[in-house]
Amino acid sequence: MKTVSLYRPFNVERPVFDVEKFVDSFFGENGASFFNKASWKPAVDVIETKDSYIVEAELPGFEEKDVEVNVDNNTLTIESKLDKETGKKDNEKAFVIRERCVTHFSRSFKLPDNADTSAVEARFKNGLLELEIKKSAEAKKRIIQIGK
Repeated sequence: MKTVSLYRPFNVERPVFDVEKFVDSFFGENGASFFNKASWKPAVDVIETKDSYIVEAELPGFEEKDVEVNVDNNTLTIESKLDKETGKKDNEKAFVIRERCVTHFSRSFKLPDNADTSAVEARFKNGLLELEIKKSAEAKKRIIQIGK
């Protein structure tokens, strides 16, 4: 019987694959996916404009319903608990290799004192989460006229 297997030619990354084999020996057939789940975090850009801070997070494969955003004590947290199949066998198909399984991530950012946590807008489109956090009015730069 022929099977599909992962092609891993010898290269500089070979020690990483050996670690995955070691992890597999403890966690069974899903050990490598456990190894990858523990280290994945979405790529994030933070941009400052005159009136706000913009946080953009790349969340490929996620939908709006899979993502939760909250602010607590000036800490912004983006997290998800995405339930995917665990590789259970059914009568017609079973995973031979499973590398695209991310079930949870969490990223937190400490917001500056001038961020207005009551004025946060969120948009999600095509796997890109965009958060706009307005700056508080009293924190905006203003020019003071010097009296004559």
